[in-house]
Amino acid sequence: MALLPIVKYPAEILEMQCEKVTKFDANLHQLLRDMYETMIAADGVGLAAPQVGVNKQIAIVDVDDETGIIEMINPEILASSGDQLGVEGCLSFPDIYGEVNRPYYVKVKAQDRFGREYIFEAEDFLARAVQHEIDHLNGVLFTSKITRYINESDLERYEEE
Repeated sequence: MALLPIVKYPAEILEMQCEKVTKFDANLHQLLRDMYETMIAADGVGLAAPQVGVNKQIAIVDVDDETGIIEMINPEILASSGDQLGVEGCLSFPDIYGEVNRPYYVKVKAQDRFGREYIFEAEDFLARAVQHEIDHLNGVLFTSKITRYINESDLERYEEE
């Protein structure tokens, strides 16, 4: 496995609509492993392929041990509902945090690393992370959705709650 360099804003790839994955092969499997290692090393909870310079609809999320790693290839949000306001950050925007309003619940259709289609549902923080990563695949940056920027001292207060 290899740690991949994380692309930082204003790299053009971060604002591009990513291409669909059509080959589910050993290269894809290796990329998913490398993305996971990179995300963990960077202390992230999600990572999208454009964040490592790959213009493909591939993203991973791992918010807790209970849910485990979610690999999303060619994901599509089928339904969403509710409302939640929470703090987000992004590995491509070091030291930038802000409040973002997102749906509380999402239903997503995606493919796994073998090309098999599956549907899953997510709520709360997991739904937030999934939506953040899917946004990356559509060239949408979380900074375009921030309602209020959060400084370091405010961030510490959020983490204590």
